[in-house]
Amino acid sequence: MGAGKSTLGPELAERLGRPFVSVDAVVEERTGSTVAELFAERGQDPFRELEERVAIEILTRRLPAVVELGGGALGAEPTRIALAEHAFTVLLETTAEEAWERVSPGDRPLARDPEEFTALFEERTPLYEAVADGHARDLDGVVLAASGIHIWEGAIDGLGGLAPGDGPIELVVDAGVETLHGERARRALGERLEAFHVVPAGEQAKSVGEAERLWSSLRLDREGTVMALGGGSTTDLAGFVAASYLRGVPWVAVPTTLVAQVDAAIGGKTAVDLERGKNLVGSFHWPARVVIDQELLATLPPEELRNGLAEVVKSGLLAGESLWELETAQQVRRSAAFKAAVCLRDPLDRGARAQLNLGHTFAHALEAASGYALPHGRAVALGLLAALRLSGLEDDARMVQELLAPAPAEVDRDAAWAALGLDKKAVDGRPRLVLLEKPGTPKLGVELDEREIRSALDALIA
Repeated sequence: MGAGKSTLGPELAERLGRPFVSVDAVVEERTGSTVAELFAERGQDPFRELEERVAIEILTRRLPAVVELGGGALGAEPTRIALAEHAFTVLLETTAEEAWERVSPGDRPLARDPEEFTALFEERTPLYEAVADGHARDLDGVVLAASGIHIWEGAIDGLGGLAPGDGPIELVVDAGVETLHGERARRALGERLEAFHVVPAGEQAKSVGEAERLWSSLRLDREGTVMALGGGSTTDLAGFVAASYLRGVPWVAVPTTLVAQVDAAIGGKTAVDLERGKNLVGSFHWPARVVIDQELLATLPPEELRNGLAEVVKSGLLAGESLWELETAQQVRRSAAFKAAVCLRDPLDRGARAQLNLGHTFAHALEAASGYALPHGRAVALGLLAALRLSGLEDDARMVQELLAPAPAEVDRDAAWAALGLDKKAVDGRPRLVLLEKPGTPKLGVELDEREIRSALDALIA
């Protein structure tokens, strides 16, 4: 009681595009009486029986939904079993004092005396902890917990405990990151570390050749885990290898760049590049954990932080919030939660998830035309300029230009145009763009005259 379930539940359901179901509300609807009236007229035990039947019915439907379950319901073992088998359960953290302040003015039957309330809180806490798959205090925290995303400074030192299970781990580490953080990660993994593999830094890692080298080197069985330590290219490569090795083994992403912490390591898209295009071979394979340690950003050069800021700006434009004005730690948390919610809503990229492609149709074309020498963040910044100009949002385009100041790309125009036609969202070679009606309101699958799109692309090229 008083943890905030009835407030956060509907907000979470809206963010995930799922119905919100309150067990108490269903009980009240079916009986025609409020919970307080049921307690007064029938007593607590008959109410709990009704609550148990409704809770199990809702949980075993297995329809995607956000379910609010009263704390007292966990006293029933069948309800706890249904939660374990059919739900991801998030415990909203609060204190007895906070909860009492929220509920004491109301008419809740079990919130009449502060001492009895505190005793009940302490009695129930072990039950809550036993069923909780995640803990949170706010809406973003719930999304992050449900997505398996752990964010805290110094998290790299707890990698051995954060990886799922207790089986062996093979570590895939970016060559540039190896000298900075490789030994620290290996020490944290301890006896669970089976082997480690160093891959090239940057986009050069995302090749079929590197994937084949890893497939041939891995010695894991299906109880093992692949762990990726590095930027977005490393997590893309290692995630794809994990998805395809033995038809799929668990993997953990430990992103070390701002681009990867706010975007690339989240959502389960994994891929390698082909010579003719970016991310053309890949799979959806959600990481068992994403471990985000913001301390790791301290070793990034300013240029890499600016690359990551481009993805923060993209998330802010889609969310309709100026996320780029926050401190870096909050940029990471808010952006990660935003992307995770979109991906939970559409895990296989069949609808709403397409909005995350804002600016990326142009960005990927420029990257491919440069032979992947153009940094992803700079390409995204340029792509955002094109998307905002085509959206008619000149003020926002000026903001991007002033904040990110991306220099025009030095690539061949015809090569960039050919690469744009290979974009994964294209249909019959015709680009389908993500534009904005206004910040916070994306437009998906927009078709424009090819001359207009080509003109927008040419404006990005030196």
